[in-house]
Amino acid sequence: MVLLVFAGSAAEFALNRAVDWLFFTGKLPGDPIGRLFATASYAQRIVFADEATAARTLDGIRAAHEAVERERGQAIPDWAHRDVLYMLVDYSERAHALLDRPLSADEQRELYDVFYRVGTGLRIPDLPPTYTEWRADRERHLRRDLLRSDGTDALYAQYRRHLGSWRYRLMLLVQAVLAPEHVRGLLGLKSADWLRPVLRVHPLLVRAGLRSVVQRLLIPARYLLAVRALDHVAPRTGTRAPSALRTPSSPAA
Repeated sequence: MVLLVFAGSAAEFALNRAVDWLFFTGKLPGDPIGRLFATASYAQRIVFADEATAARTLDGIRAAHEAVERERGQAIPDWAHRDVLYMLVDYSERAHALLDRPLSADEQRELYDVFYRVGTGLRIPDLPPTYTEWRADRERHLRRDLLRSDGTDALYAQYRRHLGSWRYRLMLLVQAVLAPEHVRGLLGLKSADWLRPVLRVHPLLVRAGLRSVVQRLLIPARYLLAVRALDHVAPRTGTRAPSALRTPSSPAA
């Protein structure tokens, strides 16, 4: 599920009008796969942690953003922060639907509440207070903030370089299934609905004890340990991970 979330986010990162910020630091274009897993690790330290640990992690993220802003001499736009948060909400929901089932209305509200608190912790302004209002604002952001640019093509070239040919093609297929219609249109992704039932096989493979085999097949060897470090046991007593971020096939998120 984590890999699906970030496959979709990789598409939107490349299309975002603020993509120049990624090239300013050079970290994501220089190692897009490594940055993916680093970001996922940060997310775990927020979602699956106690409040004090989550607060320290949020403070660290804010400090990193502020350091980049000082170096560049300008602020990252508030709408760009919202775009990143919004894509994580949306692709979490879409990934769950692909691997298992659509979220219930209560689960949708719970999922958004988790990310709303993350956004508040990062001091992102003007976040919609409810899931319904977020859904409408998400559509406005999609239409306003995405365009195909030279940065899009440069970032996709890096994806291909770091993933290799066949994994890169697989990423494009997953994005074609997962991404909103507007994103697919901007990237020229062709329909790949035939992949949906194939993705549903993954939970069955996990139940059969083949998780490590699938990981070795899908993940470049240099990132394998980072992927396995994302396997997360059920939260400890006193912590509460949202049910929408847990799959029924395994206690790992």
